[in-house]
Amino acid sequence: MPDKTGSERLAVRKTYKLFIGGAFPRSESGRSYVVTDAKDRFVANASRASRKDARDAVSAARKAFPGWSGRTAYNRGQILYRVAEMLEGRRDQFVAELRQTGLSKSQAAAEADAAVDRWVWYAGWADKITAVAGSANPVSGPFFNFSTPEPTGVVAVVAPDSPLLGLVSVVAPVIVSGNTAVVVASEPAPLPAITLAEVLATSDLPGGVVNVLTGHRAELAPWLADHMDVNAVDLTGAAPGDVPDLEERAAGNLKRVLRPDGAAWTAEPGTARLTAFLETKTVWHPVGV
Repeated sequence: MPDKTGSERLAVRKTYKLFIGGAFPRSESGRSYVVTDAKDRFVANASRASRKDARDAVSAARKAFPGWSGRTAYNRGQILYRVAEMLEGRRDQFVAELRQTGLSKSQAAAEADAAVDRWVWYAGWADKITAVAGSANPVSGPFFNFSTPEPTGVVAVVAPDSPLLGLVSVVAPVIVSGNTAVVVASEPAPLPAITLAEVLATSDLPGGVVNVLTGHRAELAPWLADHMDVNAVDLTGAAPGDVPDLEERAAGNLKRVLRPDGAAWTAEPGTARLTAFLETKTVWHPVGV
């Protein structure tokens, strides 16, 4: 049927896939689920990730961890700034996707701008967090004693339903300090997460540093909390009723757990999310030897 311009060509709808290891695979299960807008109208089919997809994402994150954590803090900051540039360049697309969730044009624009600004804010901490969280400790004896923060490892993140600002608020602080992430995107509004993945794929971020799964949280979060190669879990977007079970599962290998705190991520960003997934290493060095 002709469109408003009289053209007979068909619209080419976008295929929304997963983001694992820097690539965009379909779910190995072949499943998808329907994404609707605020008026319950069809928007797209999104991939419905499986347990196998979650395992693949963890493997990709683990493989990327040594290289990413081994980069200089300055270099990580440069890469995150590049991501911010790419986010700014696709601002109009993010605004259009946010409007499908029921936001007005001005609200969507404000959230897109806030997401870019927050990414920049966290990027600026890449080469500063060690100085703030580390210390030179006074000791009694002929020793130098230093404490320095190091990344925890692979972090599984259950993102909140704010599909862009919330997503940025939980992903940026995880990776800026050298961790890698497996992210379960907002279930009702996953499209901005895949668009963010496209931004990451076309920036300088190495494949596997951030992996994005779309689908049902109830299917994915328990397996990630259970996974023995996941070092920490961020449950910001988890339903309150699911948190006790997820914490119990995470105890299997003594994972660090960041509990949901209402809408705390919407406040002005601070260093708490940066330090939540850092471990302090203390080194003693003899003086005069």
